[in-house]
Amino acid sequence: MSEQETGAAAEREVDAVQTVEQVIRHRVSDVLGGWYGSLETALPTVAFVVLWLIRDEVRPALYAAAAVAIILLGIRLYIGGSVRFVLTSLFATAIAAFFALRSGQAEDAFLPGIITSAAYGVAMVVSIVTRWPAVGFIVAAGDPQFAERPTAWHRDSALVRVCSRLTWVLVVLFAVRVGLMLPLYLAGEVAWLGVAKIALGWPAYLVAIVVMGLMLATGRTPVQETTE
Repeated sequence: MSEQETGAAAEREVDAVQTVEQVIRHRVSDVLGGWYGSLETALPTVAFVVLWLIRDEVRPALYAAAAVAIILLGIRLYIGGSVRFVLTSLFATAIAAFFALRSGQAEDAFLPGIITSAAYGVAMVVSIVTRWPAVGFIVAAGDPQFAERPTAWHRDSALVRVCSRLTWVLVVLFAVRVGLMLPLYLAGEVAWLGVAKIALGWPAYLVAIVVMGLMLATGRTPVQETTE
């Protein structure tokens, strides 16, 4: 793309979205997955919990979860589209299997997720404190010129402020996840851990997106340097 074409594309984006909130809504909608992505991440957990309740054995439950994840990958490859959600699910299943098989305790299959949520929560807070809010990178990923200017969004102080507020929503989400699942893990409540993991997966993300949407709907922050 020539320099003139790049400038014209940027101008068209500015014409289409006149506030920071509109820029974020426009770009985030292109990055987040939908209901099928949530299904791909939830079904292996459902298979694990159901088989564990039936057999009360860790290994068959893990085999069921892995089989479902592989089937979902095959379906995704056949119908086309992004495989990132099912690959994430497959990777998470492999890590869960390692922890559970090593200890022989079914609840340990959920330990990596709890640790990951805690780490994400801390990372989100650090990103806000250092003024590189995590949501800003999601917004940047939706920029058609992301490859040419991956950090351009950070030059817009208004965009950084809005993304910082939105990132706090994710901090709360991860805190709720750890706060609910850690006591269940310590109590060895495998079935409730499965329910919590599914409920605090895409449904919880959907709630967070709704909250972000309300914040964005009421905001009128002028676009500055990032989209000029």
